[in-house]
Amino acid sequence: MLEISPAKVVHVIFLAREAGVGEGELHAFIDALNVEEKAQLTAIAWVGRGAFEPEDFDEAVTTATTEATVPTSDYLMGMPHLAENLEAGLDALGVDVTGEEEDFL
Repeated sequence: MLEISPAKVVHVIFLAREAGVGEGELHAFIDALNVEEKAQLTAIAWVGRGAFEPEDFDEAVTTATTEATVPTSDYLMGMPHLAENLEAGLDALGVDVTGEEEDFL
């Protein structure tokens, strides 16, 4: 299902929580992802905020790919509650990131 590493999603969550301090690093990190990873990251956030149901994840990825009109980093960084949306999306998709979170602590 997920082609983006859960560790990369956790990295984005932690950088997003740094409230401005990690903004440049977050922008660069997202920009360095490949097209599929960017679409999946966006889809995870959409599932987390309730725009798509977990079972519609593939549709969300397709939508993220076909409807992208601005750089993904700009779009996601402009999303209120990005970290919370990503966490909720991972949870809704049944992705356990306990090991990845421990690596950041």
